[in-house]
Amino acid sequence: MRRILLAGLFALAATQAVAQGNLRIGLRQDPDILDPTLGSSYVGRIVYAAMCDKLFDIDTSLNIIPQLATGFKYDDPTHLVITLRPGVKLHDGVEMTADVAKYSLMRALTMKGSMRVGEVNTIDSIDVLDPLTIRLNLKNPASQLLAQLTDRSGIVVSPKAAEAAGDKFGLAPVCAGPYAFESRIAQDRIVLKRFPGHWNASAFSFDTVTYMSITNSSVQLANLQAGSLDLVEYLPPTDVATVQKDPKLKLAISDGLSYTGININVNNGPGAQTPIGQNALIRQAFELAIDRKALVDVVFNGMFTPTAQANPPSSPYFVASIQPPARDIAKAKALLAQAGVTGRVPVELTITNEPGPLQSGEVLQSMVAEAGFDLKLKTMEFASSLSAGYKGEFNAYMIGWSGRVDPDGNMWALMHSKGVFNYGKHTNTEMDSLLDQARAVTDVGARKALYAKVWDIQRKDLPLIYLFTGKNIVAMKAGMSGFQQVPDGLIRLGGMKLAN
Repeated sequence: MRRILLAGLFALAATQAVAQGNLRIGLRQDPDILDPTLGSSYVGRIVYAAMCDKLFDIDTSLNIIPQLATGFKYDDPTHLVITLRPGVKLHDGVEMTADVAKYSLMRALTMKGSMRVGEVNTIDSIDVLDPLTIRLNLKNPASQLLAQLTDRSGIVVSPKAAEAAGDKFGLAPVCAGPYAFESRIAQDRIVLKRFPGHWNASAFSFDTVTYMSITNSSVQLANLQAGSLDLVEYLPPTDVATVQKDPKLKLAISDGLSYTGININVNNGPGAQTPIGQNALIRQAFELAIDRKALVDVVFNGMFTPTAQANPPSSPYFVASIQPPARDIAKAKALLAQAGVTGRVPVELTITNEPGPLQSGEVLQSMVAEAGFDLKLKTMEFASSLSAGYKGEFNAYMIGWSGRVDPDGNMWALMHSKGVFNYGKHTNTEMDSLLDQARAVTDVGARKALYAKVWDIQRKDLPLIYLFTGKNIVAMKAGMSGFQQVPDGLIRLGGMKLAN
C-alpha cells in the first residue's frame, strides 16, 4: 500500500507546477465519453457541471431554476414554451439561439446511440417561435420533462462542432459553460480552462480546473492531505474521522439522491441464461441472504441507509411500505428448494475496482454463501463495466445510480423495457404501462399510487436488488469557501474560492 500511495503522490506532482488559479478535483472514477448525449457516468456529470450549462438547474432545496433558460410556461399540458437567456456564447463563439437549443434537444432525441432518448421521448416536435423562444410540442403530458432538462438532456452544445465531429464530439466537446475543454489523458486527468465569454463569468474564480481520476480512495485522501488535490468529490465514510482530525481539511456531508443496487441479467443475451437470471424465486432467495444493515455497518461505517427502492426517504414518492426484508437464511433455502435447485447456485457478480464496491462484494459473497450461493466476483474498470452492462456481458452487476429530482429519473430508464439503463432487459408490459402513465400525471398522490403498483411488480420479479442509499461526502482544503452542497452531489464551481 505504501508504494501505491507514493506512486499516486508522484503522479500528481506535475499538477502542482500549474499556474495559480488551478483547482484540482479528485474523481473516484474516470468518466466515460464527454458527450452529454452519449455519456452515462456520474463523474462525467461532475465535469459537465463546469463545462456545459443546461437549460435549467436545481438548487440546494431541489427547486428547478433557470440557467440557460430564463423561464418557461405551459400553454396547455402538451405545449411547453421555454425562453432563452440572451447574449450566451458557446466555447467556439457560436451564439446560443432558439435554433441552437432546438438542435441540442433534437440531438438528444434522435442521435444514434443517444442515452438521453428515454428522457426526452415525450417530445413530438419543437417550434422556434423567435430567436430566443422555443415551444416543445409533446405527445402527451409529461410531468417529468422539466426535471430532465436540469441534467444532460438540457445541455446546449455547438451544432457546428457536433456536426463536424459526429460521434467523436466527446473527444473535444463544445458547450456553453464557464470552463471550456482543453485536454484529456484517459485514466488520468481532464483539464478545463476558464471561458471569459461565459454569460456569468464573474461568478467563477479559477483559471483552470483539473479533474484527476483516482480509483484508490487511500491514494486520493493522501493527495488531499499532501495538498496535491484541493477537493475530492466523494470521501468514503471510513475516511471521515481522518479528515475531521486534520486542521488543514474540512468536510461537507448531506443526504443524497443516490442508491446502489444489483442488476440481474434476466433477458440480455447469453449472460441471462443462468439460474438466477431465469427464476425470480432464486433472485428472492439471493436477496433474503443479504443483511443490508450489516453490509452498511461494515463497509460504510453505518452512514448509509438500507433500502429496497429507488427513491430516497426524503422523496415524496418514497413508498413507506416497501422496506428491505430481514435476512432469513432458512426462507432463502426454502425458496431455492421450491425452485428445484440442487447443489450450490453459481452467480458471477461484476463490480468496479474501487475499495467500496470491492469490500461490498466480499461481504455479499460471504453472506449469500450461507444460503447456498457460490458468488464469484468479477472486477472491472468503471467505464468498461458500463460497456459490459449495456452488452449484457454479466450475470449480476452492482452499480450505483446518482439519483434525480423527479422519480421518473430514478425509475423509467432503469425499469422500463425501453430504458437505456435497464441493463438486464427486464420486460413487464404492466410495469411499462404504469411507468408511462405516471409521466402523464402531475398530482403527487396519484403518481405515488401508480409507482406503488410498480413496486408491487418489481418486488415479485426482482430484476434489481436495491441495497442502500448514500450520502454526499465531499472533502476539501480548509481554505475553500463558497461551496454549496446540492443533493445531486455535483460540484458547482460558481462562487467557490480557495484561500492561499
